[in-house]
Amino acid sequence: MSTRTILVDDQPLIRSGLRVLIDNTDDLTVVAEAGTGDEAVRLAGELRPDVIVMDIRMPVMDGIEATRQILAGPDPGRVLILSTFDDDESVYAALRAGASGFLVKDMALDDILNAVRVVAAGDALIAPSVTRRLIEHFVQSPSTVSPAPVRRSWSGITDREREVLTLIGRGRSNNEIAAELYISPATAKVHVARLFAKLEARDRVHLVIIAYEMGLVSPRA
Repeated sequence: MSTRTILVDDQPLIRSGLRVLIDNTDDLTVVAEAGTGDEAVRLAGELRPDVIVMDIRMPVMDGIEATRQILAGPDPGRVLILSTFDDDESVYAALRAGASGFLVKDMALDDILNAVRVVAAGDALIAPSVTRRLIEHFVQSPSTVSPAPVRRSWSGITDREREVLTLIGRGRSNNEIAAELYISPATAKVHVARLFAKLEARDRVHLVIIAYEMGLVSPRA
């Protein structure tokens, strides 16, 4: 079955371009478009799509609040942020609201299609270059961090798992983690799975946020 998507952007040209792109694939389909966040919330509730491709800056309701409301509902699907990335704080807030990843609008078209597939399959996608910008922003502007950061314990986390979490925070894939730590990709995958369980992370993006909150990443990395 095709992955059912909703395109959310206040620019009709962006939506039209994405629709043409998706309509030329065999495994993806667009079931609706929305130009505002509140419209996206309504359509997501009615249509139950697999993936909502969401802009951030929109009138009436922005993509952050729309993401939060959509994911608070039953059977919400998954949200993939597609942004110009001109506002780092907004992107971080969107991830904390539950988005499964984000892209920048100048990415290659094939990468955008692949990201929709990755998110639909239950994984998360976060571009390493964007991860670095995100980390730099919050290290340089600590006052923008949530006033009530999550308190997490290192209890039960091994030294190796801490190394893996650090590399996840730097945007590394499982294969890249395996290469850097001289372990097999299968072993790297096991360590990542254990981190999901021990830290109660919902996806890989959440692990990146946790790595930042626990002080494992910095611009120097």
